[in-house]
Amino acid sequence: MVVQNKPEMSRDREPPVNLLWYHLFKWSVVSPMLGLYFRGRVYGTDQVPKTGGLVVVANHASDFDPPLLSAAVRRPVSYMAKEELFKVPVLSQAIRLYGAYPVKRGSADRSAIREALKQLEQGWAVGIFLQGTRTPDGRIPDPKIGAALIAAKAQVPLLPVSLWGTQRIFTKGSSIPRPTPLTIRIGAPIAPPPSTAREGLEVITTQCATEIHRLHDLGR
Repeated sequence: MVVQNKPEMSRDREPPVNLLWYHLFKWSVVSPMLGLYFRGRVYGTDQVPKTGGLVVVANHASDFDPPLLSAAVRRPVSYMAKEELFKVPVLSQAIRLYGAYPVKRGSADRSAIREALKQLEQGWAVGIFLQGTRTPDGRIPDPKIGAALIAAKAQVPLLPVSLWGTQRIFTKGSSIPRPTPLTIRIGAPIAPPPSTAREGLEVITTQCATEIHRLHDLGR
């Protein structure tokens, strides 16, 4: 009798050790900073799917954005990081536990898509900044379609999130984060494009950027 191996089932939550690390770091460091130091306000947490793959899309104005975003959505959010960081002792283990995945220089697009899909298969929420880089005012003048492409390939929803005020955490020449008020607003999940056709990806990308701007315009 031939026994066929069953395909591995997708998980609906992040691995337990990663969840533990996330909660330890969140409650000991990030949440106190967000709530007390930055007087942070978070709206729309009821919109966040608690399980399953999810692409979290947001604007980006500060290096503080990734951990603040993870704390606000109340589940770990995985981000790509330079491959070189995974060769640093201690730091490598720490960022892996927090959900980072490596991307090689010179092949960022291919590596990012491949690794993000692996994370989604394991039940992670994957974070992607629509502009692809920081902007000085937190706006998204030229949203990239990468998030919509990943969501289409994995057939998972996109969650639009606005980070308001983070561009003021550091001022020019400052090395200490300022206690500037922050507001994070979470919108309703957006269904993924039905296919990877570029026209559909652009439509969903525009929809995500428009919703993030709408939330951002609500201000404090």
